[in-house]
Amino acid sequence: MMKGPPPVQFAIGDIGIAPPVILTPNCTMPLRGSQWIVRDMSVEKTATVGIVLAILFFWVCLLGLLFLFMKETTGYVEVQVQSGGRMHVTQLPVKGKPHVMMVRQQVAQAQPWAMAA
Repeated sequence: MMKGPPPVQFAIGDIGIAPPVILTPNCTMPLRGSQWIVRDMSVEKTATVGIVLAILFFWVCLLGLLFLFMKETTGYVEVQVQSGGRMHVTQLPVKGKPHVMMVRQQVAQAQPWAMAA
């Protein structure tokens, strides 16, 4: 009977964590001693809707300028894992700061597993 890879406990993009290994599309790496890096490559800018509403309501009252505080976040978060002389990088698209924090929490959850493996 052939033994396959262990079941994935959780995933961060295309990086699967299946103790005692990390599964990526390119290779399998040991979980023990792995190093995780998160780079926030997202950009926050004034929402287009906010600009349009500010222009429309500017002449009605100056409170229309408050629409300029409407922000939107676009871009991606890059997650890099290194272990056993190998490296894998994945980019996860994000649509807001809560999504960026969710990816950071997932990586923070993976780091203790790397120390305990």
